[in-house]
Amino acid sequence: MGEPYRADHRGPVFHFFWPLTRYITTHVTVLLLGLVFYVLNRATVIGRRNVPRRRNTLLLSNHQTMIDSFLVGTAAYFGPATFRPYLIPWNPAAEENFFRNSFWAWWADNWKCIPVKAGRRDSKALHRMMRAGKRGTMVLFPEGTRSRDGEIRNGRPGAGLVILANQPAVVPVTVDGLYDVLPVGSQFPRLFKHIWLAFGKPIDYSDYEGRPRSKETAQEIVDDVTDILRRQLAGLRRLRAGEIDRKAFERILNREEEQH
Repeated sequence: MGEPYRADHRGPVFHFFWPLTRYITTHVTVLLLGLVFYVLNRATVIGRRNVPRRRNTLLLSNHQTMIDSFLVGTAAYFGPATFRPYLIPWNPAAEENFFRNSFWAWWADNWKCIPVKAGRRDSKALHRMMRAGKRGTMVLFPEGTRSRDGEIRNGRPGAGLVILANQPAVVPVTVDGLYDVLPVGSQFPRLFKHIWLAFGKPIDYSDYEGRPRSKETAQEIVDDVTDILRRQLAGLRRLRAGEIDRKAFERILNREEEQH
C-alpha cells in the first residue's frame, strides 16, 4: 500500500530512492540517538501496550523540546517498525529549524517530517498531515509550539481537524523530563537526566461523530485531549515524586476513575 503523501517538493529521483533512504536514515538515527536518550538519559516508558500497531494512528503529545517526536515515535514503535516501516511516524516540523538548509531538509524529508511555516497557521501543512496520517502513524502536538516552562499550554484546533478528517485511533502521550535535557535555546542535549514517557488508553471521541467538521468542533476535541494530557502529566509527576505507585498511575493512563 503506497503512501498518500510524500515530500511533494521533491523530484522523481528522490522519491525513487526514498523508501530505502528513509528506512536507513531513521534506523541509523534511532541507534545513535537511542544511546543518548535511552541509555545516558534513562528513559522510562509506561503504557506502551496502549498504542495500536496499525495504520491511521495518531499520537497526541505534550511538547517540551525539539526532539519530542523522536522520543515518542521510538518509544511507541521501536521494534515493530523494523518490519512494518509504515509505523515510523510522520512528524510536523518547523521550517526554520528542520528545513533551514539543503542538508537538514534532506534529513528531515527522510525522517518523514512535514514542513510547517513559521507562525504555524499553515493550511497546506494541515492537509499534508491529513493525507499522511491516513495510511500511517503520526505524532502531533496539540499545543502547536514548545512549552517554555515544561507545563502544558492550551491547544490549537489543528490536531482536532486531523481527527475529524481521518477518524484515527488517538493515543494521548505525556513526556516529562525532556525539558531538563534540551530546554529552549539549548543546542546540545544534557546527559544523565531521567526521561519519562507515558501512553494513555486510546480516546473515545464518538460523541463528536456527525458533528460539523468546523474549527469550533476541532477546538472542543483538542480541549478534551489537553485535559487528559494535563491529568496524565500531573499523575506522572506524582509517580516521579513517589506519591503514588506505578499501578495507581496506570489507572490514570487507563482513565479508570472516569468509569465510576
